[in-house]
Amino acid sequence: MFTGLIQRVGRFQGLRRAAGGWSLACAHEPWETALETGESVAVQGACLTVTGAGAGLFHADVLDETLACTTLGALADGAPVNLERALRLCDRLGGHWVTGHVDARGTLAAIRRRGRDRVLRVRCPRDLARQTARKGSVALDGVSLTVSEAGEEWFEVNVIPHTWEATSLAARAAGDAVNVEGDILAKYVEKLRGRPDAVTEDLLRRSGFMA
Repeated sequence: MFTGLIQRVGRFQGLRRAAGGWSLACAHEPWETALETGESVAVQGACLTVTGAGAGLFHADVLDETLACTTLGALADGAPVNLERALRLCDRLGGHWVTGHVDARGTLAAIRRRGRDRVLRVRCPRDLARQTARKGSVALDGVSLTVSEAGEEWFEVNVIPHTWEATSLAARAAGDAVNVEGDILAKYVEKLRGRPDAVTEDLLRRSGFMA
């Protein structure tokens, strides 16, 4: 579990074949406590397991499913990547609940200035847009952001200068692909709505919660 508050911007060091799968390498500035083999790190919003770590470099295995759903397979060597270590129970929850399970690749349809801030419009699959609500939460490349507007196949977020400059978003341009993770609460609500025993107005009325 993560918060969407980026801790480091690392540098992608490429993918290579390893034991029939894929292994990712990433360089980074040191943390106060060193990365350990087996811990989880979100790379551009995708939760990966560290398989080896040294001074300023770690490796992580990447599933074919992860490559199919994210932008990791299209990164150029040296590209900036957002990094966040897994949330500890004693940490502040300053962003929102981010699982590191990317739902889809979106496309930056436009980037425009609004005063000091930037407004990003992201095109995404219709089912993901349906789970995205104005003033709700979304993660772009692992960055926790608040939805400012939402349509049937798009949504917008406002990005303050600090977030823009302290994450890999600063390297993005219109037309680029981005990793999108929707709000986990919306996913479960939508799932429950399709169940025959889902909470409905009739059920609430019969249970005495509505007149």
